[in-house]
Amino acid sequence: MSGAGGTGSWRVALELGADRSVRAGSPEALRAAIGRGADLRIYTEFRHEEHIAPGSSTRELVREVSDFRVTYLVDRRWAAGIMNLRMPITPPEGFGPRASMSFFLYNEDGLQGIARPYLDGAPAIGQRGPSPLDDHADMPKYHQLDGWDAGTNAPSSTFVYDFEVFRFFVADTWTEVYAHDAEGKAERGSLDELVDAFGRGREIKVAIRDLCRDLSPAGPGHEVFVHCGPCYFNTGRRVFSAGTQPAVRVAPAVPLRYASANWDFGWLMPRTDGVVATWRCDPYTLAFSKGSARHGIRWFAR
Repeated sequence: MSGAGGTGSWRVALELGADRSVRAGSPEALRAAIGRGADLRIYTEFRHEEHIAPGSSTRELVREVSDFRVTYLVDRRWAAGIMNLRMPITPPEGFGPRASMSFFLYNEDGLQGIARPYLDGAPAIGQRGPSPLDDHADMPKYHQLDGWDAGTNAPSSTFVYDFEVFRFFVADTWTEVYAHDAEGKAERGSLDELVDAFGRGREIKVAIRDLCRDLSPAGPGHEVFVHCGPCYFNTGRRVFSAGTQPAVRVAPAVPLRYASANWDFGWLMPRTDGVVATWRCDPYTLAFSKGSARHGIRWFAR
């Protein structure tokens, strides 16, 4: 499938070729959909013997579609997505050598990144800061652009892999039902509409303004979109709250890139009074800490 059409609720908003030039759709269409709360999946193609097992005698095309459950709209002019639930995997054999999260990041132009907090408790031997580029001589389609924190518990890097195609699918099936500022003052929609939607069993999703401003106080404005799980309405205080899926926070920039100490992850509890409670995990130590801040929030239902 190619072009701006699709079947069912998923459609192609943007397609890039192996050289990352636009083949169909447009970055503007992708940004507009993300700004409406659309879900994001990205389709790619690669050769097994070039990407999964370099030099392997098994020669085959591998087709992949991955879920990007955390999406970013930066300065209203740049879209990016992060895989927030992925662990290392070697299809079709099994999982990778060490337990970790694989927080792959894809920008709208095909620029990619990986942040990998290890979960196995092995001692860290490296120092934080810039790291030498890895040797990818056996992967000529893998172009590493930088490296950070090698040997620590949370290495990261920016790269481009020359996939045969990048196909940005969106499910533009969410409806914004309520929006308020950081003090909880209504801007659009109504709290009652949100409560009615959740009471009917509809899914809830949030867009939180400037969620990552503490990681880069001078960085551009941004919204972070993340799916909610359990939701609650305290009827006496008339406060709606929700627990989110794990959220990966990155210092806002165009394009979005990992670097030393500019990212973390954790769980959020946004509320309709503007408070967002956080349970942050330090990726270098895996120590958890609680906090809170005020943010404008848009609430979506599906």
